[in-house]
Formats: sequence, structure tokens, C-alpha cells
Amino acid sequence: MRKTLGRRVIQLALLAAAILAAGAQVSAEAAPGPIHVDVDETRAPQKIVHTHLQMPVQPGPLVLYYPEWIPGEHMPDGPIANMAGLKFTIGGKPIAWRRDLLDMFAFHLDIPQGASTLDIDFDFLLSAPASGYSAGASATAYLNLVSWNQMVLYPKGYDAANLTCVPTLRLPAHWKFGTALPVAKQSGETVYFGDVSLETLIDSPVLTGRYFRAIDLTPGKTPDHEMDIAADSQAALAMTPEMQAHFRQLVAEAGALFGSRHYRDYHFLVTLSDEVAHFGLEHHESSDDRARERSLIDESGRISFSGLLPHEYVHSWNGKYRRPEGLISPDYHQPMKDDLLWVYEGLTEYLGEVLTGRSGLRNPQQSREEIARLAETLDDEPGREWRPLQDTADAAVFLYDADDTWENWRRPVDFYEESEFIWLDVDATLRRLTNDQKSMNDFCRLFYGGTSGQPDLKTYTFDDVVAGLNRVAPYDWAAFLRKRLDSVSAKTPDEAIEDSGWKVVYNDRPNEIVDVREGIRSRVYLMSSVGLTLDQSGRVIDVRYGGPAFNAGIGPEMKVTAVNGLQFSPEVIKDAIEAAKTESAPIELIVANGPQVQTYGVDYHGGLRYPHLVRDENHPDFLSEILKSQAP
Repeated sequence: MRKTLGRRVIQLALLAAAILAAGAQVSAEAAPGPIHVDVDETRAPQKIVHTHLQMPVQPGPLVLYYPEWIPGEHMPDGPIANMAGLKFTIGGKPIAWRRDLLDMFAFHLDIPQGASTLDIDFDFLLSAPASGYSAGASATAYLNLVSWNQMVLYPKGYDAANLTCVPTLRLPAHWKFGTALPVAKQSGETVYFGDVSLETLIDSPVLTGRYFRAIDLTPGKTPDHEMDIAADSQAALAMTPEMQAHFRQLVAEAGALFGSRHYRDYHFLVTLSDEVAHFGLEHHESSDDRARERSLIDESGRISFSGLLPHEYVHSWNGKYRRPEGLISPDYHQPMKDDLLWVYEGLTEYLGEVLTGRSGLRNPQQSREEIARLAETLDDEPGREWRPLQDTADAAVFLYDADDTWENWRRPVDFYEESEFIWLDVDATLRRLTNDQKSMNDFCRLFYGGTSGQPDLKTYTFDDVVAGLNRVAPYDWAAFLRKRLDSVSAKTPDEAIEDSGWKVVYNDRPNEIVDVREGIRSRVYLMSSVGLTLDQSGRVIDVRYGGPAFNAGIGPEMKVTAVNGLQFSPEVIKDAIEAAKTESAPIELIVANGPQVQTYGVDYHGGLRYPHLVRDENHPDFLSEILKSQAP
């Protein structure tokens, strides 16, 4: 999963019930027969979808579950609050039901004698806000992403891999679709998919839309790789041939990196809309990639979008084929353990960055600017002084849902960013230990290789990761990793950049990636100077704990209305910061805190500071080697 702005979808009140359910037994036996899953999304533009389920049952007590722990989201955020109109019938007659009083995702029924088939009807409401992950907004007037976990109930006591489903999907008129699910046939607006397990169904979303484009990234080759794009306008689909070539190169570079492909075919499902939640979510044979409408046609949008698909694509190997042992939930009801997210997400973030560079989606300078930006983010995070990196993974189940205020002091789920530097340092260390003969390329082929073809799953532990590194180059990798995971204020970013042949410097020359993020996200990033992040109107989003603005008394959710007597604008506050370099007086900010308006003096005279990488001739330039194309 790729992080995004919105993280407000978790239902923590249900966590205790999920933990209580952890001891539930899951049978390895197959269910009595297939579950028919018929979804009608013809009213998706109205933000509502109808589901009809038909499942075989036996007389007696029956417990049905709604999926709670969604793979790749690392928390119990199944959007059960958006289920409405739930009805159970047998032979047309209603069957009484009751929700479990402790486990809100469980429904109790009593099946009468002689009954063999249960019909279930409910609507799923698509009216979620444009934040969060798959439970967030997914539908507009012109498109919808069907996440099957939102559309099913399943019987307690069975492994999802052993429950067979027969899915169908009815589309709005003139809409098209893309998915990794095998298609049996299509009749009019109804698509009939092949029989699959519940596990495969939930792992195979369907992208649908009025404005739709499918691009074959590997024409004439096996396996097939397709980019399926749905957008809110026809114009948004006009990706340039040059960008298409970079995505084709991405597929080639991933093949060179891992040496195998554990899927039958692969679909990048790309949603382009300003009205949906923006994130990436991994699946074994596809990825759910959502971005702003003009991400493929505007230069700044293209740069911002460039790292999303590489990250989610890497997850097909790291997260789907190989998965931490604690992240296995055979029935979407048993809690997951997030302690190895620094591998699951952190290594994926690193390899995604590598593939972004190798594919040309970012040029070498842009890749270095992005690395510098990430290092700056961690430099401006005093929360690293008390919370070790390991705890950001352990606590991910609630940190994902935390808002942006005081993020630098709380510390977010930055096992993405900081772990990227851990793995950069691992790569540089492997190269140093072997005189540049071995690297993370060798680890990836060793750890994620194997036989290409059907999706498979192999779990791993911390000890397995250490053993894999030792097979590439013997070293005390356990101590290397634990030091960086368990220490506070770890020097990992600086060490990793230096060991790869570069160093971070700050000056007043803007960083290209920071500029793009300011424009795309409508923010003003001043954490390395006055210690503020604001939106374009002056609203304070975050304040660096212990920084100049903090010391002046400014906090999140206040609003800067004027700077040195001039009405606030991003340009005005930046000009004031630069002018303060040659003045002794504090920068004067007029700030509203609710109904109160007050003047604050920010005593800072260091000017604007932007991060960049410069070459360090004292170390070999491993970074440039890491970012070089490896595909033939």
C-alpha cells in the first residue's frame, strides 16, 4: 500500500472484538458448494451498489462474517458502516438475524430444517469521503472501482482459499472494465467471471468506467501486462507514447530485478479523478492505483504520479508472493501483526524507487531530489528522538489513522521513508563487502525468485530476511538491522546516503520534487526553516516541535493571515523568510486561533532551506549504479 493524505477510515472501536476472534478455528475443508456473488453497479454514479449472494447452507446455527482485515491495509478497516438494506431469505421467506454484540463483523442466523440455499441482499453505499484507502471514495459520475471485500459475506470456519465464488458484475450502460479476474463471458452489460476462491476474488478488484483505455504493455509476450485506465474525462487518458515506453520499461526492469513473475498476467488498474481517495493498494495480479485526473497529461502530475505504480507492482513479489508470517489472515477476521512492515512496505518503497529510476519514470536528478526530500522529512521529525522505527510498524494499526497535526512529534507510519534508507544502506553495504560484485539485485533474485506462473505464497520472518542477506554476503545483518530499527535518532538516512556516495546539503535553490508536491498538494513546506507546513490559504497543518514557530507559540489549525504587515500568501511568507537573513527583528505573523487573533514573532534568520544531494568523492558512487537500467 502506498501512503496518501487521507487516513481516516479505521474503526478502532472494533479492534478489541477482532482480537477476541483471533483464536477462532479455520477449517482447511472446502465449503459445501460455491457462493454466487452478483453485483449490480448500474447506480454507481448515485453512489450505491447492490449485491445479491446465494450460498449453500445446512440447518442449524450459522455465523457469517463481513471482511474486516483487508490485505495490504494493515488494519481492521472493513467498511461495514456502509452496508445497508441487509436481508436474508430462504425460498423467498425472510430469516431473522442478529449482529454479534462483541464482534460487530459477525451475523448470527438459525437456518431452518430442510433449507439448503440462503439468499442475501444488501446495498453498499459509495458515499465515503475522498480520503483513506479502499473504503474511501471510489465512484464518480463516470467511473467506479469495485472492491469485492465490500460486497460479500462468508461463513465462519473456512479458509478463504477454500471457499469457491462465482462472481458476476452488471455495468452501467456504455462502461468498460479491467481486472485480473478470468472472464467467462459478457452478455450485454453483464460480465460473468470464472469460478475463483474467495481469496482470489477479494484480491482481484474491477476497474470500471465510461472513459476507459486499455494499453498492452507487453504486446506479443507472455505473461500479458496491461494498464487499464478509467478517468473522469476523455482528455485525461491521453498518456504520451514516451510515458507508455517508461511503463513498458518498468515491466522489463522488474523482470530483470526478480528473475521471475508469480502471476498469470498483470493489470495496473489506474483511476484518474479528483473526486476519489488517492492511494495505491497491492494485489497479486493487479494493483489499485488512484491519482488526480490529469496525472498522465500534466508534467507536475506525471512527476508526482511516477512512483506509485512501481511501488504497488513490487508488492506482487514483496507482500503477495512473499509475505511476513504475521500478516496472514486466512479469513479476513483474525488480526494481523504489523511488526515487519519495514520489510513489507519499507523494502517495497526502496525497490519501487529503484525501479522508478531504472524505468526512466524519473530521471537521475529527479531521483536524487526525491531522496534528498525524504532525508529532509526525517531530519525535521523530532518524534524520532523518542519513538524508534520499529514502533512505527508495531503501532501502524492506529498510526495509519492519525491526522497530519503534530505528525512530526507523534511520528507517522514512516517505516516507508526511513526503511527506504535502511535498504539503501543494505545495498551499499553488500556492494562494499563484495567489491561491488553483489547487491540487492542478488538478494531479490534469491529471496523472491522461484518458478514463474500461478500466484503462490511463501511466508517469511525476521530470521529469514537475515539468512537471505547472509547468503549474498556474510555479515552480522541481525545487529545491523536491529540497531537501525530499535534506536532513537538513528543516523540511518545520512549514513545510507553517504555510504552510497552522496551527501545532503541545504541551500535556497528550490528542490524540484518539493516544488511539485507543493503545487499538487496545495501546501507550503517550511519545516526546515521556520518549522511550519501550511496550506495555500495560510492554515497551519503542522508545526515542528521545538522549532522557531513552535517557540513563538504557533500550533496546528491556526491560520496565518498576515506576514510583516502584508496579507498572507505563499510568496509573501517565503520572501519574509529570505529577508530575515539580513535583519535582526523576528518575522511578524498575525495568526488567528479560532476567534482569537494575535501577533507572533518568529525569531528565525536562516533563510529558505531546500535539500539536495551532492557527490561525495570519499565514497564510491553506488547510488548511480543502483539506479542504472538492468533490463536487456
